Amino acid sequence: MATAYMSGFGNSFETEALPGALPVGRNSPQKVNYGLYAEQLSGSAFTAPRAANERSWLYRIRPTVRYMARFKRVDKGYIRTAPAREDGDVPIGPMRWSPVPMPAGKLTFLNGLHTITTAGDAETLTGMASHLLFITSSMTREHISNADGEFLIVAQEGQLRFRTEFGVIDIEPGEICIIPRGIVFRVELIGGPARAYVCENYGGGFTLPDRGPIGANCLANPRDFLAPVASYEDIEGPHSLFVKWGGELHKTEIAQSPLDVVAWHGNYYPYKYDLRRYSPVGAIGFDHPDPSIFTVLTAPSETPGTANVDFVIFPERWLVGENTFRPPWYHRNIMSEFMGLVYGVYDAKPEGFVPGGFSLHNQMLPHGPDADAFEHASNAELKPVKLTNTLAFMFETRFRQRVTEYAAGLASRQENYIDCWSGLKKHFDPEQREPK
Repeated sequence: MATAYMSGFGNSFETEALPGALPVGRNSPQKVNYGLYAEQLSGSAFTAPRAANERSWLYRIRPTVRYMARFKRVDKGYIRTAPAREDGDVPIGPMRWSPVPMPAGKLTFLNGLHTITTAGDAETLTGMASHLLFITSSMTREHISNADGEFLIVAQEGQLRFRTEFGVIDIEPGEICIIPRGIVFRVELIGGPARAYVCENYGGGFTLPDRGPIGANCLANPRDFLAPVASYEDIEGPHSLFVKWGGELHKTEIAQSPLDVVAWHGNYYPYKYDLRRYSPVGAIGFDHPDPSIFTVLTAPSETPGTANVDFVIFPERWLVGENTFRPPWYHRNIMSEFMGLVYGVYDAKPEGFVPGGFSLHNQMLPHGPDADAFEHASNAELKPVKLTNTLAFMFETRFRQRVTEYAAGLASRQENYIDCWSGLKKHFDPEQREPK
């Protein structure tokens, strides 16, 4: 069936693929219509406060416990999970990579995930990992569930279809898909090969940031987040189910499709968002706001105001600040920043940072505009300028992001990246008080 969606972030939805499949007035009746089983999927503790309590009721052809045949551990490929301290001979400091060529061979979501960084500790439900995703082939009768965290997938090239227990989600470059912890899904291509960036969030689920003094509007609006309507498969025959659990990949063989949910209701589900619908705000007088003003989603930690992971974007927007250095300034900060470019040009790094590439600026290590960007921004006529056809993002976390051996050994790692600041000149003159 064609993809269809319901609108709103954090809403409690109900949807059924067959009329009357949803029980009325109770979650777990003695018998469910159509001979279905009732099953609850909890994304939070049962006793979590109401505002943070996440769960959905699924009415399915078979309960998932039916699929729990004997698992066996299988090769996890290039997937790594924190804590993962591998012997990658890379000194600390800013790092940047050119786009990685598409690897040879058949690549599905299962073997197409290549971990770049890990941070925190998945065992304690803190931190994250950043991955590159390469797909040349659809998953066929193969499915995966991640018990270690939720996936946030940023499409960069090509289109992807996520067939989940809850329904079908399609994304293209400029869109994201979030698959919460524990949900079963498979990934198919729509057309040719696809590439994406992936954040694996080990902590509490992503949510919308508080707007504070901004008020009720702008940034990401709840109505633009889309959840899938119920769509089930009643397919008998051999299927495989992979579970990422404790940093390892486990596999079992089952005799039917696990995507057999005929109806569901609740507030724990996969969803998508079009980043082009994000409404940025910024300084309209002078000065440069913190990048946190561009937060789309945040996964909070136990420390108020300090995220386990923030997902931040730098989309098309106007720059109008007067007497202001408009690109991001030079800084050191508590958060570690994995950055990627979906399309266009990033204003602070016009050279060397191209779509499909990525960079890492770790906790308390300095970074900022390269020499050319500094000279241009310092001397440009400050007329209103619109940045167009650009979309960059950051996976930002309070933990150090440790580079995997795979990422350290990539031929696309720019060993001369540090040289982009070598041209920064000394302008200090104690006799010249006013700027020239």
